[in-house]
Amino acid sequence: MTALIETRGMHVKRGNVTVLRNVDFAIHAGEIVTIVGPNGSGKSSLMKALIGAVTPFQGQVTRKKGLRLGYVPQSLSVDPSMPMTVSRFLDLPRRSPREARQAALADAGASEIADRQLTDLSGGQFQRAMLARALLNKPEILLLDEPTTGLDQPGQAAFYKRIEEVRDNLGCAVLMVSHDLHVVMSASDRVLCVNGHICCEGRPEVVAQAEEYRALFGSGTGGALALYRHQHNHSHDDGASCDHDHQETA
Repeated sequence: MTALIETRGMHVKRGNVTVLRNVDFAIHAGEIVTIVGPNGSGKSSLMKALIGAVTPFQGQVTRKKGLRLGYVPQSLSVDPSMPMTVSRFLDLPRRSPREARQAALADAGASEIADRQLTDLSGGQFQRAMLARALLNKPEILLLDEPTTGLDQPGQAAFYKRIEEVRDNLGCAVLMVSHDLHVVMSASDRVLCVNGHICCEGRPEVVAQAEEYRALFGSGTGGALALYRHQHNHSHDDGASCDHDHQETA
């Protein structure tokens, strides 16, 4: 199956500092991939390189011809003195058909906020508006850079659950950066751990029914958060060997 985006031997610099090295990565239609890692690990730089906002200084990035991208940035500042409804926000920088706006808002689970002022929205509602904007052109891949920053745990769970529904409804791939190592979607097909390179990747464990999971989160998350497990079995650039299972709790 042809990858939507693929990298081979990609190195990325920020200024004179190499923030990512030797990245081999591919994402295919319909899969959800979550990127996790510590501050300064290169998560956002990886995302920017994939969408073409940053040019690798070594290696290559290949995108499917005519690939339709939808992007939700980490944050967006709105002047509180500027009146703007959600519908008007979706019309920038160019006007979209009313039917397209309605469909995007419905896909984002935000139909009821179409006529609300952006400055009156809660954090969760604003993120849904941003998601709707990203869905306007029916993307083949949806990219989200720390989309739940500032949301509480129930808000995070609800947003992640909506992303899974978007993937199921549209058949798009989803690539998401998570700042918090403990917040990983149970529906992810893969989790990438990034720390200057892809140090490990694997499938998250679905533990929504586990007693330990319920003790931590109760039953209200609907399985949107989970433990994940990955295996280290490689050597790092400094020669250190890494060969163990590592399990994180959400």
